[in-house]
Amino acid sequence: MKQILMALALLCSVNLTACAQKQNTQPMKHDSKILVAYFSATGTTAEAAGKLARVTGGELFAVTPQKVYTTADLDWHDKRSRSSVEMSDAKARPALKAKKTDIATYDVIFIGYPIWWGVAPRIIHTFIESHDMKGKTLVPFATSGGSGIAQSVKVLKETYPSLQWTEGRLLNRAGESDIRAWVEKLDCLR
Repeated sequence: MKQILMALALLCSVNLTACAQKQNTQPMKHDSKILVAYFSATGTTAEAAGKLARVTGGELFAVTPQKVYTTADLDWHDKRSRSSVEMSDAKARPALKAKKTDIATYDVIFIGYPIWWGVAPRIIHTFIESHDMKGKTLVPFATSGGSGIAQSVKVLKETYPSLQWTEGRLLNRAGESDIRAWVEKLDCLR
């Protein structure tokens, strides 16, 4: 009898765990239309953006440069590499392959990027300046090999003070449950 009760308890436990896990894979419920726009040079930020889109139910949009970055372009040890030259010039604006034509339909725009030289890559500025972001809530997120996100968010807020920014979050190796916990705390989605 004890074995039967133990087996039933185990079965109930497994079913409850499966139900809890299934609930966590569903997109959040909210009234906002969400865009998850991101730039990713190596795929790391793209992975984080994909998780964020699954959690929020947002639409993914890759901010893609007209000319793709090569490994040599990304060599931050080389002061003549494309990324080093761009990051040394605050006015640099790499061309976009395409704009997001229906940006007006979104309420909340998550903007993702890898942190380069402590800030967002210049192509993020190109993206922001190429679209009318007024009236949107902008939520930065980033990935980084060693920098925090605070300085990059500070620069974005100072560069675009008329836009409505929220605090950002670094999503290095964040799982969907971590991302869900962060997003659930955002006032713009309550």
